[in-house]
Amino acid sequence: MEESPKVSTLATVHHHREFPDTPYNLWMRDELVDLLDLPHDGTRVEIIGGEIVVSPGPDYGHNVIVRSVSEGFLAAKLTDPAFPWRCVQTQDLNLSDIHDGYIPDLCVLSKEDDRQAAAAQLTKVVPPHLALVLEVTSPSTAAHDRLPGLRRAKPTKWNGYARVGIPYYLLVDREPGKALTTLFSSPDTASGEYRESVSWEFGEPIKLPDPFGLEISTDEWEPWQRS
Repeated sequence: MEESPKVSTLATVHHHREFPDTPYNLWMRDELVDLLDLPHDGTRVEIIGGEIVVSPGPDYGHNVIVRSVSEGFLAAKLTDPAFPWRCVQTQDLNLSDIHDGYIPDLCVLSKEDDRQAAAAQLTKVVPPHLALVLEVTSPSTAAHDRLPGLRRAKPTKWNGYARVGIPYYLLVDREPGKALTTLFSSPDTASGEYRESVSWEFGEPIKLPDPFGLEISTDEWEPWQRS
């Protein structure tokens, strides 16, 4: 179904705005941040389930987790020069099939896709480029990263990543008392769901299966602080 060129959307700025085009098209043209009058300070603007979602920059504990995963891939590359996987952080991802636009905390690409994306100086990658995406939850964004539930019944990133066929979704949920890392796999593009998953508690090493075949320590990972 084609979207109306004028959409009144409720974002986390807590008021309605009327735009000259769809939120997705504006996001694709990098015009949405300016139209929302948002600061260029790390604030993220994404289109999730067709809705505008604005979130503040993450805290240090969040970034430590992203660094740990990235370093796990780097260590494997340094150990084995033939290791075929590369990482990039906070890269715009265009989910054109569902008119969403995400900014994963970490994207994992093959060496060849990484080379081609860099050579083309892409501003937005597309799902076929990616083998795995990482999201680390924060209090303001957790409901958008997880499976749909009471706090968000509409499609989440979990649905979106499955819908476009990204093979692996690594979700690090930092909620106190429930801190858990889950690797989702076997996406069903028709239903927008992952059929398989495996989880680890904080402190347990994450063992990513083939085609990655690496282990990531979680000893330094901490839940977010209760407010």
